[in-house]
Amino acid sequence: MSEWRTSEVDDLCDAIVALRNRDEAAAFLRDVCTLHELEVLAHRWHAAQLLDRGIPYAEVARTVRGSTATVTRVAHWLRHGEGGYRLVLDRRGRSTRRP
Repeated sequence: MSEWRTSEVDDLCDAIVALRNRDEAAAFLRDVCTLHELEVLAHRWHAAQLLDRGIPYAEVARTVRGSTATVTRVAHWLRHGEGGYRLVLDRRGRSTRRP
């Protein structure tokens, strides 16, 4: 198991998997995260979607009101991470990635 995959992280993942719908997810995330943390997570997810559509980094940064450093980090994890962004993009049918 990777260093970041602690028993606490696995327990958090189990809690997320137990959620049944958007309202439950929103309630859980609001209780677990500060408003700033929630905003940061939402901006990263939005950035991943835009990057996947081929939008240039600077435009993504302007759109999500973030730094190009954050956009670069999201792009790195989108391409070389654990596959989480890719999995959700593909499952939601938002990916425009070409085989």
